[in-house]
Amino acid sequence: MGKIIEKVKLTSLFNPKKSVEVEAVVDTGATMVVLPKDIVEALELRKVREVRVRYANNKVETKPIYGVVTIELKGRSANLDVLVEEKGSQPLIGQVLLELLDLVIEPKTRKLIPNPASPEMPMMEIL
Repeated sequence: MGKIIEKVKLTSLFNPKKSVEVEAVVDTGATMVVLPKDIVEALELRKVREVRVRYANNKVETKPIYGVVTIELKGRSANLDVLVEEKGSQPLIGQVLLELLDLVIEPKTRKLIPNPASPEMPMMEIL
């Protein structure tokens, strides 16, 4: 499908004065939001736990999870914990945030858009 890059605003939930805008890759094959350590440090996020991560090449590593960050994208926002990678790595938006914000990729234009079935606000499905 190609690379989709979106501008995202990140704000520390515990210190709202700490905020930054970044360009992030949207990856529907990824699960979580991934941020580089330098952005996590700038936002003064707190380490909450560690998880095992499997990469596309099947390599498995233990990585820290930090939180909580308010993520604003396409006029919608959610509060999430984020997985942390090395300083300078590419910020990444995974499927969890896309589901929470009810955002979809329009196949013809390859643009990230609010779900046409719920354009005013995110729709949560509880089945």
